[in-house]
Amino acid sequence: MQTTTWKEYHPSRMMLGTVQFGMPYGIANTTGKPAYDDVLAMVAAALDGGVNGFDTAAAYGDSETVLGQALRELNAIERVLVVTKVKALPPPCAGNPQLAEQTIRESVDASRHRLGMDRLPLVLFHREADGRHIKVLEKLAAEGSLQYFGVSGDNEPGPAGDLVEGGSVAALQLPANLLDRRHARSGILESCERMGIAVFIRSVYLQGLLLMPETAIPPQLQAVLPVRQRLESLASRAGMGMAELAVRYMLAQPGITSVLTGVESLAQLRENLALFDRGPLPADLTAAVDAAVPELPADLLTPATWPNAWPKR
Repeated sequence: MQTTTWKEYHPSRMMLGTVQFGMPYGIANTTGKPAYDDVLAMVAAALDGGVNGFDTAAAYGDSETVLGQALRELNAIERVLVVTKVKALPPPCAGNPQLAEQTIRESVDASRHRLGMDRLPLVLFHREADGRHIKVLEKLAAEGSLQYFGVSGDNEPGPAGDLVEGGSVAALQLPANLLDRRHARSGILESCERMGIAVFIRSVYLQGLLLMPETAIPPQLQAVLPVRQRLESLASRAGMGMAELAVRYMLAQPGITSVLTGVESLAQLRENLALFDRGPLPADLTAAVDAAVPELPADLLTPATWPNAWPKR
């Protein structure tokens, strides 16, 4: 497993997303939440495969508790980079800085307890707009409750860019994939690379929309099919599947520290490890992908706008 360098860490290019450990998640999820023994096997296989980064959140059901238990059982909790997130702040916090600070403190303390860590390596605001309270995370870092802090950005480029330019964050998590290049076009990846800010990419499979059978795609999202078919043709000519194209395309992008992939089974975990071990796409195939994808409507790329009631992040 290839690694990068950020601060004193050497994050693996693959970061294991663990939302599925705490709740059923994603448009393509057909198996639901895995049993703890299955989670333990997946975390063990990830560690054996060189993965040293794990993403979770206070809002992901009992993911923090399950992940913390697995990492402790495997004696790995002191040698990995765990990224967790503060729950979205409720509306009363918007005009009440004292209440906002209290709520953030309670969220961080609860995450420390659930994960079993005295100091959290990296804490992000789960909602980008809550980054206005970044000074609270700075204060908690000074007090020793967490080490580094940042923001999980929305699908559209927004306030995170100002936090980056102001030097207020150490890391960002952003959505991006074969179809969605809004953040890449905004210039934020170049800014982060220049300033030594980690960027963790989520939604590499667009919550499964890039991989699921065409017949399973809801009617409201079938506008993706012509573009997806062009990408499938490129992948086939290169002797690979869409999952490999999606992962290796993101690995070829500058300014990206790690790419998140969530898994529901040990088989999926092993497949993802194999994809990451193949490294970035060659430059000519990356350019062909870029040429094949037009600028798409925002509602097609933004899970929060999709119909029906599946989890969005």
